[in-house]
Amino acid sequence: MKKLINHPQNLRREFLAGLALAHADTLRVCLEPVYVVRADAPVPGKTAIVSGGGSGHEPLHAGFVGKGMLDAACPGEVFTSPTPDQIEAATRAVNGGAGVLHIVKNYTGDIMNFEMAAELCQAGGIEVRAVVINDDVAVEDSLYTAGRRGVGTTVLAEKLCGAAAQRGYDLARLETLCRKVNRDGRSIGMALTPCTVPAAGKPTFELREDEMEMGIGIHGEPGRERMPLLPAAELTARMAGTLLADLPFRSGDEVIAMVNGMGGTPLMELYLVYGELEQILQRHGIRVARRLVGNYITSLEMAGCSITLLKADDELLSLWDDPVFTPGLRWGI
Repeated sequence: MKKLINHPQNLRREFLAGLALAHADTLRVCLEPVYVVRADAPVPGKTAIVSGGGSGHEPLHAGFVGKGMLDAACPGEVFTSPTPDQIEAATRAVNGGAGVLHIVKNYTGDIMNFEMAAELCQAGGIEVRAVVINDDVAVEDSLYTAGRRGVGTTVLAEKLCGAAAQRGYDLARLETLCRKVNRDGRSIGMALTPCTVPAAGKPTFELREDEMEMGIGIHGEPGRERMPLLPAAELTARMAGTLLADLPFRSGDEVIAMVNGMGGTPLMELYLVYGELEQILQRHGIRVARRLVGNYITSLEMAGCSITLLKADDELLSLWDDPVFTPGLRWGI
């Protein structure tokens, strides 16, 4: 294992300390319990948004805290759900009196701990609603889930709902918007290599040099198929075909498309995949109205990529264009 770390037990605390120093104008980090909040939190009268999950997926979620996106994020240990006390403290820290939306990826530990935290906050007079993201088309009932995993659509939901909250959407309207994004978003991922969790010190799975894993999860969970390595064009066509058939997406649709790196894939390769993807969508009569290419929901140093497609309408495109200023995503400011 070769990593730029000191000791695995201190990794979360030390990376968050660096995040706080690098982005002091955008966010603040609390270490007892651990959470990240936007620098001006709480914002009076604004519906707040809290998300979270295991560390190792950066910039998700801590890197998306700031104006136009998340009010707070709760990073657990690497690939480990945040605890209820983290989520409760973060929710209280950002409550501006208009309620709080929890955006939760569909992993059993995340759901259980967010539910416990919401109950504690509601008992204290804070209105909390939650939306579970379950957009992964690859597998049902994975090692960490009941049902589909929550993956790339989480990034889009955090951006779109963050913009809506900044505009002044109330909690009920914000919940409805988030459910629409989840309903109309689909993702699938693949891996060329495994990743190594620092505390474990060994790869999460094994792949031969001539193999790849289709439908991999962001924690190194098994995918739907292990197969010989394919050229990028054939790989992208296989991934896109699975996505298009699932919603299904149809000719005439507009989409927001994201080609996401899993942490160890050169940007050059991600742009190549995006080029293949847009050509495939054009042949199906689907227009890419907005796009995002880069590392946004990663799996440590795993090589591979994921594709997310979200069926878009005028409301979503307008919200997408709104300003955002976070460590991991920023435009319009």
